Amino acid sequence: MASVCAAVCLWGCSNPQSVTVSVTNPLSAARSGEMVEVPVDEVFAELSLPDTAQVVVYDNKGHEVPYQLTYDDKIIFPVSVDANATVEYTIQRGTPSIVNAVVYGRQYPERLDDIAWENDRAAYRAYGPALQKTGEKAYGYDVFTKSVEGLVVEDRYAMELDSAVRAQIAALRKAGKKEEAQKLQNTISYHIDHGNGMDCYAVGPTLGGGTAALMSDSTIVYPYCYKDYEILDNGPLRFTMKLVFNPLVVKNDSNVIETRVIQLDKGSQLNKTVIMYENLSQAAPVAGGLVIHAANPEGYSYSADNGYIAYADPTTNAKADNGIVYVGAVFPAPLADAKVQLFDEAAGDALGHVLGISNYEPDSEFVYYWGSGWSKYGFENAEDWNNYLKDYAAEVRNPLVVTLKK
Repeated sequence: MASVCAAVCLWGCSNPQSVTVSVTNPLSAARSGEMVEVPVDEVFAELSLPDTAQVVVYDNKGHEVPYQLTYDDKIIFPVSVDANATVEYTIQRGTPSIVNAVVYGRQYPERLDDIAWENDRAAYRAYGPALQKTGEKAYGYDVFTKSVEGLVVEDRYAMELDSAVRAQIAALRKAGKKEEAQKLQNTISYHIDHGNGMDCYAVGPTLGGGTAALMSDSTIVYPYCYKDYEILDNGPLRFTMKLVFNPLVVKNDSNVIETRVIQLDKGSQLNKTVIMYENLSQAAPVAGGLVIHAANPEGYSYSADNGYIAYADPTTNAKADNGIVYVGAVFPAPLADAKVQLFDEAAGDALGHVLGISNYEPDSEFVYYWGSGWSKYGFENAEDWNNYLKDYAAEVRNPLVVTLKK
């Protein structure tokens, strides 16, 4: 009996070699590549590891899975789970393999304080204070299309802003050689597809490709460019940043300050965004919006019940064979309304927005997802895109159940 007790004590007091993460899919559809989160402190405590230790994640077949440690102390990694099934992953001490970054972003002060970021599926831009100082009205998110998994935005900016080539272009124009100047301009422009995508989406004085805004008596209270920013995560699997905006006037409140935390994961077309408004004294509608352009005035769809809005954008030059940019937004919480709201007068070629409207309570968080796809990279038509959004909405409304087995 004593030897049995000793064995039990020895087993109970020994350090565990691994931690099991159980992931359950409550939907009747398989899910692949979705990112899950596990608290770092719980894993390290269970494994009795110091903060400086490294771990390795394995799937149920013993294959190593890439992971990232995030700013908010999570271990994140992609999982695949069959319909109505549970799968287990294992975390243990070890040296992980090097993971190639497929997610990256930074501020570009050389291009009017743009912040641009991307993953293996799409790329995006938020406009900054230097642009606002010029007086140009650009309220919403911009979309850069992609047709490759690799990182492309850094090279696009470097090419677009190449000072030596721009000097040559200026010299040619000064010499009256306009055609030669234009040809050279085309070789560096990110508005032309050089084999990996391009900038062919128009924002202007609108919500662009999915920006959210408070509404006052059905009128959109546009946020302008961000005031301050902080990049919180920068790959290899997740990009996260925080944006803080200048004060807004919303009804009787003159100092409403918006903070956004935007997160883009590997494999996702959509950015998770968490928004808070400080100094707002009363509840107000908040809308995620997509601009509607004159070249496709009826190319929108929406469903309050299914929690999504969508639009097929014909690009800045519909005749240039630039494909279709599909934009959309998904809402985890039930929507108060989804609708089209047109401008009293067109703003250039912008006719209005398709909106997903929620009710925002002061000091709460508004969470939604927004993003894009391209007809030249995985989406053949609007039906494909709408189905993607419907499935995405179902997933965020029925999240994977993640349990750490201790």
